[in-house]
Amino acid sequence: MTNAAAKPLAGKTLFVTGASRGIGLAIALKCARDGANVAIAAKTAEPHPKLAGTIFTAAREIEAAGGKALPLQVDIRDEEGVKAAIDKTVASFGGLDILVNNASAISLTPSQATEMKRFDLMHQINTRGTFMVSKYAIPHLAKAANPHILMLSPPLDMKEKWFAPHTAYSLAKFGMSMVALGLSGELRQKGIAVNALWPRTTIATAAVQNLLGGEALMHASRTPQIIADAAYRIFAKPSRGFTGHFLIDDTFLAGEGVTDFDQYRVDPSQPLHVDFFVPDDSAAPASLKALS
Repeated sequence: MTNAAAKPLAGKTLFVTGASRGIGLAIALKCARDGANVAIAAKTAEPHPKLAGTIFTAAREIEAAGGKALPLQVDIRDEEGVKAAIDKTVASFGGLDILVNNASAISLTPSQATEMKRFDLMHQINTRGTFMVSKYAIPHLAKAANPHILMLSPPLDMKEKWFAPHTAYSLAKFGMSMVALGLSGELRQKGIAVNALWPRTTIATAAVQNLLGGEALMHASRTPQIIADAAYRIFAKPSRGFTGHFLIDDTFLAGEGVTDFDQYRVDPSQPLHVDFFVPDDSAAPASLKALS
C-alpha cells in the first residue's frame, strides 16, 4: 500500500471553523493523525468557564496527534477577519485543500421567545458565515488536487415539524444546507466537492450538555468520533465524483463497510436519542436501542 493510500490526508491543509472543541476538533484530530495541516478558526482564545478548549489547546492536541496546527482567532461574522485568516492559512501551508463549515449557533426557541439579536446571530454565523467562508476559500480550493467543502448541516427535508418548534434556528441551519446545494452545482465543473453531513443521533458536545439536555442526553448520544470518521472518508473520495450529497453519518459509514456502531456510544446502557432533521425514511443501519 502506498503512503498516499495509507494516509490520504498527509500534507493536506484544512480550514475548520469552530475547531476549538467538539465535532470540529474531532474532525481536525482525525485528519491530523494522517499528518494534515489544520487551521483552527474559532473565537475562543481564553478559557471559558463552561466550555472546554481554546484555539491554543486544540493546536496542542493537533500537534500531538501528528499534524501541524495554525490557531486563528476568528469571528466568522467578520468579513475582513475571515479573509485574513484564509490568506494566513494559505501563506503558512502553501495552499488549501479542505474547508469544514462547522461553526454554528443554536437557540431552540419559538417565535415569541426568540430575540431578534439571537435570530441575527444564528443567521450571521450559520448561513451567512458558511457562505462567506466558502466564498473566500473557493479561489484557493480551485488550485488543489482534490478539494472538498463540507457543511455540518442537515438534509433538506422541508417538513413543518422541523420548523414549527424553532423556526429561527431551522431557517439558519437549513440555510447552511442550501449553501451546500447551490455551491455543489456552481462548483461541479471546477472539481470542488461540496457535501453536507449530519448525525442520526445527538452527539456528545458542549451544546448538547449545556443547551439541549444535560447529562441525561449526553448519555443517550454518540461521540463526535462518528462524525470525524465519516468526514475523513468523505475527504478521501475523489472530489470530481463525490459531490452534492446530504449524508447521514451512520448510513454513509455503513455504505463504506463500517459495521461496529456500538463503538461510538457514550453509554451502551442507554437508548440513543435521534437528532432533529433526520428524515423519516432514513433507516438506521444499526439498532439505537440500549444494549442488554
